[in-house]
Amino acid sequence: MDSHSQTMESAKKYLTTAASVAASAMLARTVVNEFLPNEFRTLLSSGLDILFSRFSNDNVIIIRQTEGLVSNELYDAAGTYLRTKISPTLKRLRASKSEENNNIIISLDDGEGLTDVFEGVEYKWQLITQQETSNSRFGETSVDVRWYELNFHNKYKDMTLNTYFPHILERAKEIKAVDRRLKLHMNQYDNWSEIDLHHPATMDTLAMEAQLKKTIVEDLARFVKRKEYYKRIGKAWKRGYLLFGPPGTGKSSLIAAIANYLRFDIYDLDLKEVSGNSDLKRLLIGMSNKSMLVIEDIDCSVDLRNRDGEEGEKETKSHDSDVTLSGLLNFIDGLWSTSGEERIIVLTTNYKDRLDPALLRPGRMDMHIHMGYCGPDSFRVLASNYHAIDEHPLFEEIDGLLKEVEATPAEVAEELMKSDDADIALGGLILFLQNKRKGEGQEEKGIGADSSGVNKQTDRNNGVIDGEKKPVEAEDQASAIPTTLVSQTT
Repeated sequence: MDSHSQTMESAKKYLTTAASVAASAMLARTVVNEFLPNEFRTLLSSGLDILFSRFSNDNVIIIRQTEGLVSNELYDAAGTYLRTKISPTLKRLRASKSEENNNIIISLDDGEGLTDVFEGVEYKWQLITQQETSNSRFGETSVDVRWYELNFHNKYKDMTLNTYFPHILERAKEIKAVDRRLKLHMNQYDNWSEIDLHHPATMDTLAMEAQLKKTIVEDLARFVKRKEYYKRIGKAWKRGYLLFGPPGTGKSSLIAAIANYLRFDIYDLDLKEVSGNSDLKRLLIGMSNKSMLVIEDIDCSVDLRNRDGEEGEKETKSHDSDVTLSGLLNFIDGLWSTSGEERIIVLTTNYKDRLDPALLRPGRMDMHIHMGYCGPDSFRVLASNYHAIDEHPLFEEIDGLLKEVEATPAEVAEELMKSDDADIALGGLILFLQNKRKGEGQEEKGIGADSSGVNKQTDRNNGVIDGEKKPVEAEDQASAIPTTLVSQTT
């Protein structure tokens, strides 16, 4: 056999062996993917990584999105930091843009990696995503679990922990400060998802009586400056606000205005999406500092009626979940509420008297804010917002009608929007209020004068409670403000 034939024979053997190895590898991969559960595959992969790492000079640090129940600040900071390190050589990236944001955000996609050089040391990053399933009372759910793998030479371990990571955290803060966008978070089971918050409401444009607005702004400003005070008195750095009153009086707008004023994210909690008290704890821990927890229409979303009634001893639960009143109370001011700081809790309701007194006591709801019908101050703000006018000959007549008629700020705003001409819009508002007064007059004749007095007066303007004006009990408050607040404590 000549040398050429021997070469061909050897090549055939190599090709046959390579094909056999490739087929075996494909078969093994199919078996692993089809028959082994995700948990076992992850364990196997981790074991192989550990085995290979013993023969390598590289260190590997895993930075998970969450550690237990708590969000990992380093993971979030790494994502922000690495966006500034994207190079043109990367072939697979993720791009996103919100409608109101002019900038396109480029970040690593799942499985992609990059190399960052810091003080002459190479750091290799890779983003990994794995889908995990869990069972709950709502059925089987899938959750994406993400983490970064960081590779570097083992002799730079101390430098990485003591210099590189602090640099990432500080740089991420600087980047976020330049383009800080408020977020609106919504819960699904025991996880939060988010979108950008673009609500335009501010404390200046809020239709509210001037004294009430001043009181709220002063209370908020005092709260955010009192970190050391809360630490000294041994209380969690949080504050609770109850917003109550008829529909259309601006409760949701006030929430957005507070968020914009403080630059706090909003966590909008839907109790019907929560399967039980343990999920409440996970959601609380998943919140960031400097944030607002909001539960709107709490009397509708969960059964927290006054326990002083006939069934006072029975534990109440939400209509569609196993959340209990005691679980919610512990969520608001129990031990788990100390998992974060500088937080505001806001509850809203149209019917305050339906709520259990335990939910309303100081320490849970520190300030009770009555959102009433539109008064002269509120109307002036709306007129300025919609028509850029501060004075008009028709204002005096409108002020008089608003003192007699129960009209919400939403109703007044709707009338002002019907025309771009201020004279026409104000004339239409007067006609609307006059017709409303006629309707209320006929209603009073039908039900009798005695039955309408207190109820009509209760929601006339912000802060008139149960037909009488009640003073505010507040620390650092020089004088009582009889217009809006039921109670206020430190």
